[in-house]
This record gives sequence, C-alpha cells and structure tokens, in this order.
Amino acid sequence: MPEVAANVPDLDAPDVVTKGGASAVYVAPAWKLTWWRFRKHKLALVSLWVVVLITAIAAMPEFFATQDPNTTSARHAFIPPQTIQFVHEGRPAMPFAYGVVGQRDPRTLRMEWAIDTEVRYPVRLFARGFEYRLLGLIPTDRHLIGFAGASGTDIPNLLGTDRLGRDQWSRLTYGTRISLSIGLVAVALSTVLGILLGGISGYFGGLVDNVIQRLIELLQALPPIPVWLALSAALPRTWPVTWVYFAITVILALLGWTRLAREVRGRFLSLREEDFVLAARLVGASRARVIFSHMVPSFTSHIIAATTLAIPLMILNETFLSFLGLGMRPPAISWGVMLQESQNLQSVVNAPWLMIPGLFVIVTVLALNILGDGLRDAADPYSS
Repeated sequence: MPEVAANVPDLDAPDVVTKGGASAVYVAPAWKLTWWRFRKHKLALVSLWVVVLITAIAAMPEFFATQDPNTTSARHAFIPPQTIQFVHEGRPAMPFAYGVVGQRDPRTLRMEWAIDTEVRYPVRLFARGFEYRLLGLIPTDRHLIGFAGASGTDIPNLLGTDRLGRDQWSRLTYGTRISLSIGLVAVALSTVLGILLGGISGYFGGLVDNVIQRLIELLQALPPIPVWLALSAALPRTWPVTWVYFAITVILALLGWTRLAREVRGRFLSLREEDFVLAARLVGASRARVIFSHMVPSFTSHIIAATTLAIPLMILNETFLSFLGLGMRPPAISWGVMLQESQNLQSVVNAPWLMIPGLFVIVTVLALNILGDGLRDAADPYSS
C-alpha cells in the first residue's frame, strides 16, 4: 500500500490509500485537498508564479530598478527602449545593451535617437547603483541588474524614457508598489467589512438583517463610475500623497464590500442551524466566537477565492482614476499616473513605449483572475 507522503494522490483515483487502509482523499486535511486540486490547474500555477514575481517587485522596487525614478533630464527625453541583447553581429554574446546616440532634426528641432551598435554595456547581476533602503530597513546600493561602464545619463533605459527623461523601467517598478498595495489594502478592508456586516446580517436576522440589506441595495443601485469620480474629485488638491493614497483606498473599500457581504450572509443563513453551530452554542460559546471561530473558517477557501478575484478590479479602478487625474497624483508613481503620459496622441505616436504600463496592468489583472479561478475551483476538492 503506498503512503500519502510518497506521492501526491490523484483525486480522480479512488484506489489511492494510506497505510491505515483508508482512501487518502477522505483522510487528508482540507488545505491539502485544495492544494492537490490546485496543482492540476497548470495555467493557475503559472499565474501564481507571475503574481509572486509582481509581488516581489512591489515589495522591493528599488532592488529591481536600475536608476532613480525621479531623476529628470530634459536632454534625454523620449529615448527608445534599450533592450537587453544576446546576439552581436550575428554571433551569440553575453547579455548586454547598446548605447544610444541623439541628433537634433534641423527642421523640427526635435531630438531623434538611434541605437549605437558601436557602444555596448555588459549586463552585471547584483551591481552597484543608487543608494536605498531594502524593505525600508537595510541600507544598500545593490540592484538586480546593472551595466558595466555606464554611469549617470549613460545608463541604458530598458523601457525608454518619458518626456522628462525619467527611466520608464525604474518608474514602473516603483509604480507596482502603489498600484498593487492599493488593491491589496482596499480588498483587505472590503473583505473585513463584508465578513463583519454579512456575518451579522445572516447570524442575527430580523431588523439588523433588513437594515444591512437595504444599505447594500442602496450602494449597489448607485452607478459606480460616477460615484468614484465624484468622491475622488472631492479630495482637496492640496492633500499630500500619503493622504490621497489612504483616501483612494478607503473609497475603493467602501464601495467594494457589498458583494462579499451578500455571499457571507447566504452562507450564514445555511450554517446557523447546522449541528456544529448548535453544539458551540450549547457549550456556552459567545456569539463572536461562534461566528469567527466556527462559522467563518468553514468557508475560508471561498473567501480567499473571492478576495483574489476582487484584487484585479481594485487595481483597475485605481489605474482608471489615476489615468483621469482623479486618483494618485504626481509626484506619486503608479501605473495610472504613468499612463497619463499617453493621453497625448502626439506623445504616443512619437513614443509608443509610454503605453507599456498598460501592458503590465493587463498581465497582472489576467494573472490574478486566472489565479482566482484556480483557487475557486480548488476550494471544493470533491467537485468533478
């Protein structure tokens, strides 16, 4: 008889047993059943690694950046991307980036940039660069990648520069922190509100249930886009970046808890008469303990899946508001703030790489949605 630890059981193979003779599917804990089923969703696994990478960039943007994102140089505006190359003159070579050379057009007086194949900057891992504090604590000047022989304005710009000559890749890594953290914090707040108010509504019922349900219906009846625009536009323009960050987070959270609250209420209505809930009441457990220690854990996997699916929506909302100038504002760096540069059609025509942050938004939202679908399917390990 094979042991559970020897191989991961196939949930579709009922003859997998433990050494005690019982089927591994029936004796494994819930988290292990969820993990076994989730591993069968290959696309969700790939999305998980994408989300882990994006989260690492959000946690340590300085480490992944190659330049200070706030350094400006009008003379180096709209430099095209200097991508990492692996072939030079038709032959394989160690990773490097070409330099650029600029020449001003005598008719339009606009600076035109071209790749200089005579100048190469070899890529170096864990190279030295500008100083920063890793995770806000450890002073260091090490970065994931650097370029040997490059310094100052000669450092290659992996995703080009904007109209102020700021490095787009470095700004993108810093923007990941704000855009992703707003989504995570807003979803965390809305999840707490949804579980709390939905749990109270489903557990107590009566007048409390009616009041909370009418509040949910009122919020769901309001058109979300005009409400977001109105609340965001009401924020004073003189507020510092920190205040705007928390205000946008609170706005998104206050308008995003209703769906989860409805789902939690429905689960509570079906669970409050279950035997394990009645047993907890009989032994003298308080109402708070019954709700948070017995009822909520019974559908934790569903809450995790719903939360994962809500994060992409929050990220899109923040990007949308910032793109319109009603969310985060310069000097803050977020994906929406960076996409403001692409509002000018002339800038997009001359520098299409300014729309690259939009591609990162698409990849992040898709990865989170696929991950959420995988978690939702894995939340019920016994389903077909």
